[in-house]
Amino acid sequence: MVKKLQKMAQKQAAAPASLLDNQLAQTIKDSAQQIWLAGLGAFAKAQGEGTKVFETLIKEGTSLHRKTQAVAGERLGDVAGKMTAMAGEVGSKANAQWDKLEGIFEERTARALSKLGVPTAKDVAALSERVDALAAAVARLGGPSAPSSAVPTKSARKPAARRKTATPAPAPADAAATETPRKRVSRKTSAAGKA
Repeated sequence: MVKKLQKMAQKQAAAPASLLDNQLAQTIKDSAQQIWLAGLGAFAKAQGEGTKVFETLIKEGTSLHRKTQAVAGERLGDVAGKMTAMAGEVGSKANAQWDKLEGIFEERTARALSKLGVPTAKDVAALSERVDALAAAVARLGGPSAPSSAVPTKSARKPAARRKTATPAPAPADAAATETPRKRVSRKTSAAGKA
């Protein structure tokens, strides 16, 4: 009997729970049905408007791409300008250093040549003028005229192309009495004599 009472108590307790379970199950079913229908509606709407959205996204992407390219081009132009300026500065500094090195080299070469007694271009030009003046003086005094091939013209003269050897010209007796022969003077003493 106790067992029978217990079974009845369980049935009565289970009956209201089963009623609640049925209502809860029905609510969940209805909710799931509504969610399913909402998803189908969203899918249909997306399918209908999907091409419009896709085209809108393409337009926005194209616009963004153009803006990005413009900004990148501007930045690239700025960087290129800076690099060109830096290259110009480096080039000018390198040229200045080469010029400085060239000046030092020329100065040292000139000093070494003057120590060896090699005449400079100025010395050769001065001697050439002096020879021309002496030739003119000899011609005035009535000495023999020099052949035209022996006296080079200024346009045919090349300063470093050939060297002249010192050959004494025959001097008339009158010129020898008035002028004394000059010795070759080093550059240092000639520069001191000019000053």
